[in-house]
Amino acid sequence: MNKLWQKNTTVHEAVERFTTASDREFDPMLAPFDILGSLAHIRMLAAVGLLAEAEQQQLAAALREIYHQITTKGFALEPGVEDVHSQIELWLTQKLGDMGKKIHSGRSRNDQVLVDIKLFLRAEIEHIVHELHAFFSQLLTLSEKHRDDLMPGYTHLQLAMPSSFGLWFSAYAESLVDDMRMLRAAFDVVNKNPLGSAAGYGSSFPLNRRMTTTLLGFDDLHYNVVYAQMSRGKTEKIVAQALAHIAATLGRLAMDVCLYMNPHFNFIRLPDAFTTGSSIMPHKKNPDVFELIRARCNQLQALPYEITLMTTNLPSGYHRDLQLIKEHLFPAFAALRDCIHMFELMFSHLEVRKNILDDPQYRYLFSVEEVNRRVLQGIPFRDAYRQVGQEIEEGRFQYSGQLHHTHEGSIGNLCLDDIRRMMEEQVNSFPFEKIHRSLQQLLADASSRGSE
Repeated sequence: MNKLWQKNTTVHEAVERFTTASDREFDPMLAPFDILGSLAHIRMLAAVGLLAEAEQQQLAAALREIYHQITTKGFALEPGVEDVHSQIELWLTQKLGDMGKKIHSGRSRNDQVLVDIKLFLRAEIEHIVHELHAFFSQLLTLSEKHRDDLMPGYTHLQLAMPSSFGLWFSAYAESLVDDMRMLRAAFDVVNKNPLGSAAGYGSSFPLNRRMTTTLLGFDDLHYNVVYAQMSRGKTEKIVAQALAHIAATLGRLAMDVCLYMNPHFNFIRLPDAFTTGSSIMPHKKNPDVFELIRARCNQLQALPYEITLMTTNLPSGYHRDLQLIKEHLFPAFAALRDCIHMFELMFSHLEVRKNILDDPQYRYLFSVEEVNRRVLQGIPFRDAYRQVGQEIEEGRFQYSGQLHHTHEGSIGNLCLDDIRRMMEEQVNSFPFEKIHRSLQQLLADASSRGSE
């Protein structure tokens, strides 16, 4: 097997298989980012005199060719090749001879995989940001559309006070704002450059780590080389926590939908093509999509704890335990995106039932409105509360069904523009355009390079 670390000892086949099996599944996800990291690294090596400029240009051209091949045709490890780093270096040496081996000067597989993971996480967070933003916009559109469609509000799953579909949809929209804040915080942790920390103790080469930070579009770097290695596992856990917060919002919304589609609630419905049936009960219309979203989101909420247990009690420095995190975290992004996409699809066909509160079974929802009406007439609140309570107990309660909610965030004043403003502030705070410019420049031909 081709290994960057191989000397004269042959490792037992079972050991190779056990220690590298998952790499063959997840390394294709890292391959384009490994190229980007290498492009930045060789630019820096040339700048500090560890590569001749002609060598740097030949290596860069070969790396860009491999990048194009990966992004258009995909990536797969050849038989006998250990990981993505070994595969790319093998291709370079096949094309350029011993020159291809020079890309490893001043770095270790430790900081190489660290920068790959950072770049991968950064790109995945960007995908989540855009898709979450789209679903947020859909929720606000539904909130505006159904702002006057009333529904029961519940506490303890008991009838409480009047609510509205406008209030319900925008509640989850605002929840996504705070989830986006968490994602932004995780992004800040991700967007630091570990390249140049080598195996965790730096290098005697005169590396220019600030240069690679700029080339790769990072906001800053991990200054302490020991902490750069310690950040692996911690960074992934922080990202997992941000994903878990989003999953908590989506899972709760899915649970609401399951309840509200129940015939005993009967607040919303979906066309038959979006529900499933029973093998023996012909009347069934099951909300299977939302049940699966609920379960998937519960899995995602467990992710930070899985990573915590994989990294608990590790001392400083690199440990192979960290490799297993990929198996848990990497698929989580696709799982979360699937949940968001299914919500968008289902909610684009959701039908809201009108005039729900006209049903007398919901009359006690208006008890607080009656108490408040009497308070406005000058009756002390405690006296008005007792009066209405006694009328309910004696079966004499009368109500008008009229609502007069005007304060911020209530049925009559949803503050959708303010909720939208908060989300836009969060989304616009991500420096995605700066990152794209940096990476596009890195991938450009040498002739179009800007100043360093």
